Amino acid sequence: MDNSVTLKKGEGRSLKRGGLWIYDNEIKEENVSGENGCIVDVLDFDGFFLGCGFINTNSKIRVRMLTRRTHIGTDITLEELIKERVTEAWEYRKAIADTSSCRLIFGEADFLPGIVVDKFEDVLVVESLALGIDRLKGLILENVKEVLAKDNIKIRGIFERSDAKVREEEGLKRIKGFIGDEFDTKILINENGVKYYVDIMDGQKTGFFLDQKYNRLQVSKLCRAKRVLDCFTYTGSFALNAAAGGASEVTGVDISELGCKQATENAELNGFSDRVRFVCEDVFEYLPKLYEKNERFDVIILDPPAFTKSRDSVKNAVKGYKEINLRAMKLLKNGGFLATCSCSHFMTPELFYEAIRSAAKDAHKRIRQAEYRTQAADHPVLWDSDSSLYLKFYILQVCDEK
Repeated sequence: MDNSVTLKKGEGRSLKRGGLWIYDNEIKEENVSGENGCIVDVLDFDGFFLGCGFINTNSKIRVRMLTRRTHIGTDITLEELIKERVTEAWEYRKAIADTSSCRLIFGEADFLPGIVVDKFEDVLVVESLALGIDRLKGLILENVKEVLAKDNIKIRGIFERSDAKVREEEGLKRIKGFIGDEFDTKILINENGVKYYVDIMDGQKTGFFLDQKYNRLQVSKLCRAKRVLDCFTYTGSFALNAAAGGASEVTGVDISELGCKQATENAELNGFSDRVRFVCEDVFEYLPKLYEKNERFDVIILDPPAFTKSRDSVKNAVKGYKEINLRAMKLLKNGGFLATCSCSHFMTPELFYEAIRSAAKDAHKRIRQAEYRTQAADHPVLWDSDSSLYLKFYILQVCDEK
């Protein structure tokens, strides 16, 4: 056996529950002749075979699992495994989601750890974050194009957005650019009947947040004839859905000048310019100004960026979520609706709930939960893989204390 790692006795608990990561401090012995990124067998302390994954000694996540119980090279070839994984990912999306624009591969939740592939109409955007999967990137993308072609979907271009800082922890350079022929990176998509221009080159992440697709649609149903405030609007997605739902007036706020410019263009694209405006300001500074002016809204949406990307900053993140929710509650008319979310998996559902509850107490408000939602189904949650559940989304009615 050329490449293998053996776990310490009592370790690998997450793996045995269904997780896909093995940390460096769980490993007793490494017998690896290949270079970082190669496939290794994973053995329990007593030699029992647990599966295969790729190893990286530069990372605290030492092994990311590709299979459990199946031996790559004996039971299945690596090429066969990738084809199987990609095919299953696409068949799942076809069964569960609108696939015109969707997340086609979602890392660990599709048993391809460390890689994301988003489909925007006839363009693919790939983000690779782990060394082992980075070496399989070309094979994965070829398989994606092949399975789509079977459904008469021709991909005209691929763009890579592997420019996240976390790649450096894997010993990888940050990459951004075309894979293959160049093309216009301003992509027109249609989601929930709303049109957007998506900037896959310079937009955040892969260019557009597909995970909120059905949450946006649900919020739009609350907005008929309502005055709406959309905070952290980015390119205006919630604001435009509110307008599509019949809102009488929508204000979107974001600190990004580029985001507000793109949001304004998207409003014009949909014919909403008469009812939707965008303000380029820091939301934390803007909300107190609205309160001082005695401005009040029927619906407020809070879709902030992740306030925490590590366990070390969770405490400060809780304070941030509490503050922003408290300020929003004070700006709502009695009986108005608050749509509020957190996109950090380090902000657990319990912590997020407590932050909102504490905000309501300090604002002297009573809240009634209408809905609790997570990310869209094309971003599936793999049970026992904690990182795959990251989006927490509440729709709450906020009432004065009685």
